[in-house]
Amino acid sequence: MCCPGTTCSNGFCTSPEPPHGAAEVDEMGTEVLPRRTPAPAWIPSAKGEEGDFCLRSSDCAAGLCCARHFWSKICKPVLREGQVCTRHRRKGTHGLEIFQRCQCAEGLACRLQREQGPADTSRLHTCQRL
Repeated sequence: MCCPGTTCSNGFCTSPEPPHGAAEVDEMGTEVLPRRTPAPAWIPSAKGEEGDFCLRSSDCAAGLCCARHFWSKICKPVLREGQVCTRHRRKGTHGLEIFQRCQCAEGLACRLQREQGPADTSRLHTCQRL
């Protein structure tokens, strides 16, 4: 998002262009050229750390993935053994999750937590060894 009074053009915030033929003149009488603002600070030049904004998991450092947090996406840690995970039954049925979790780390799967007692009492899924 750009600051008020500027517009976004190919990822850059720019001042509105003056009408063709009209030039802005400062107090000294010299022509002022429109300024271009560098790309927003949230676009990562290096791999993002935990909590940094991202667009895709490749924007994040090793051990992190890009997941939704409210209405934006941030780098979050990949889940380790024993951590609660979200199991999607069928592709496309998870809808809009505002607090998305990363997938389980390599060698782990998101499975129903094993508990003592009657079957199907828990719907909690955790990352477990394959």
